[in-house]
Amino acid sequence: MATDTLDNRTGRGGAQGLRRLLLDNGALSALVVLVAALALLSGDFLTTQNLLNVGVQAAVTAILAFGVTFVIVSAGIDLSVGSVAALSATVLAWSATSEGVPVWLAVLMAVATGIACGLVNGVLVSYGKLPPFIATLAMLSVGRGLSLVISQGSPIAFPDSVSHLGDTLGGWLPVPVLVMIGAGLLTALVLSRSYIGRSMYAIGGNEEAARLSGLRVKRQKLVIYALSGLFAAVAGIVLASRLSSAQPQAAQGYELDAIAAVVIGGASLSGGVGKASGTLIGALILAVLRNGLNLLSVSAFWQQVVIGVVIALAVLLDTLRRKAGAAPGAAGGKAGAGRKGPGAMKLAVAVVCLAAVIGAGYLLNPGSSGSAKPKLGMSLSTLNNPFFVQMKAGAQAEAKAEGIDLTVTDAQNDASQQANQIQNFTGSGMKSIIVNPVDSDAVGPAVRGANKADIPVIAADRGVNKAETATLVASDNAAGGRLAARTLAEKLGGKGRIAVLQGTAGTSVSRERGAGFTEGLKAYPGIEVVARQPADFDRTKGLDVMTNLLQSHPDVTGVFAENDEMALGAVKALGDRAGSAVAVVGFDGTPDGVKAVAAGTLYASVAQQPEELGRIAVRNAVLATRGKKPDSAVKVPVKVVTRENAAAFS
Repeated sequence: MATDTLDNRTGRGGAQGLRRLLLDNGALSALVVLVAALALLSGDFLTTQNLLNVGVQAAVTAILAFGVTFVIVSAGIDLSVGSVAALSATVLAWSATSEGVPVWLAVLMAVATGIACGLVNGVLVSYGKLPPFIATLAMLSVGRGLSLVISQGSPIAFPDSVSHLGDTLGGWLPVPVLVMIGAGLLTALVLSRSYIGRSMYAIGGNEEAARLSGLRVKRQKLVIYALSGLFAAVAGIVLASRLSSAQPQAAQGYELDAIAAVVIGGASLSGGVGKASGTLIGALILAVLRNGLNLLSVSAFWQQVVIGVVIALAVLLDTLRRKAGAAPGAAGGKAGAGRKGPGAMKLAVAVVCLAAVIGAGYLLNPGSSGSAKPKLGMSLSTLNNPFFVQMKAGAQAEAKAEGIDLTVTDAQNDASQQANQIQNFTGSGMKSIIVNPVDSDAVGPAVRGANKADIPVIAADRGVNKAETATLVASDNAAGGRLAARTLAEKLGGKGRIAVLQGTAGTSVSRERGAGFTEGLKAYPGIEVVARQPADFDRTKGLDVMTNLLQSHPDVTGVFAENDEMALGAVKALGDRAGSAVAVVGFDGTPDGVKAVAAGTLYASVAQQPEELGRIAVRNAVLATRGKKPDSAVKVPVKVVTRENAAAFS
């Protein structure tokens, strides 16, 4: 009887211990709820391969976040870690390939670059008295700019010996996960077992009291920001290893993910609170969310909404825990009764977290779960551009006609995020994958993973390098650039001064269109290009850049923009001169672009027929899933839209 009683008490104690662990760790509770919800909603989620995918996808964010943890614990902020990661990787690739530096020395140079950037941040904050937000925001811009300068806006192949960091050990254990674990252990050791770690908590708790107690606060901040830069460099090397290339535009926005991971993990932006385990849990929550929403085929647009909501709920859960712990009487005799209200609130928040994910799965994409239809995955480089929105519409229309379940994701012009999406497709039983690469080189490793799984891959609009694709469905961007040059030159009579608005630096589509246009202009020596400036395929930036160019080159007679969005921004900047004194030629043949051509403000647009491109991509993917071999390349012809034929494209 005594033994039974002891066993019961032990069982109750274990259950109560688990309950207390979850209630005392809001982020851990949120992670458990999310994992449980996704396991119920998707049979592919709890597979070994998918869980390893989650680990790989969390690795870069977690390593960045470990460095940011040091800064936030000391009541600072570091917005530069994404740019520093890209710069460090670019330095490694450039020095080892272009300059012939030994790889081991190139790695040291990359690490030194990260530490140097961190030290500059520390000097600006400690001795320059700049707010950390401003100092690191400046480094964000400087780091990204230097990365583009060194690489000349183009990806640089990564040394093979370092690229193994993106591989697996024994064919199954991802090296990025091991690096993440090592970085986490080092962070925990620094925070809990070192003098600098204790200094971080002291500075974050009360900087003035820390100074009066004898701490050399300025020197400590130099070390803190240098550590953040060091971890950013490691994250950049791991990221570039996964992509087999250093991308000058890599890790954009990752600083926000890193900060979110730290705060979700229980750290306070006011300083003095934070731990490595919490940061790891925060990074895993972000990775689990993105992975699970991909598997559930949730719309790319709704994914951002769901992620934001669940992040807010996770932090709210932790906030409630803290308030309950600080409530009067919590330690007194009525503590048990006093916890009932906060405990119920915590349970309610956990239920809402669960409902948010279930709602995303069932309401935002009804009928996807358990569908008997063949499944195809499509990863687009961005949906923040009408061209790719049209491609998506064409693909969805064809999928509906074929009776196919098509999942479309948005890589947001992030090569790493696209690699994650293709990994998720590979592990979730997709019959075929369509990819519109952010970068042809960077997507190669992820596509090779699909090749190993015998999943046919269709490349759309842009090719894939160093991997096998069943077919390439694309327009010739270089040919389109040459066609645009001829159209503009003939309009100007072979003479004139023109400006060129370039797309996002480092993207293959911008390089190809620009190279084709430059080649086409060689036949017209009377045409002078007076300025080439990037406007990132964005209409607002096209307006701003063109407005600035008109100040120094008011006599331009022509403009070539590498997409219609920038062309429409240039038209707005030119005002009444557009279509009369200045001829503007765009690219893509988007609905707004065609309307502007019909109105006469845009002289012409090189149309790629994106809807047709999407339809043909799905058609070929279906052929591949049925064991038929599609043509190795399918060319969708480009056409020039002018005022005379605009009605046929509208």
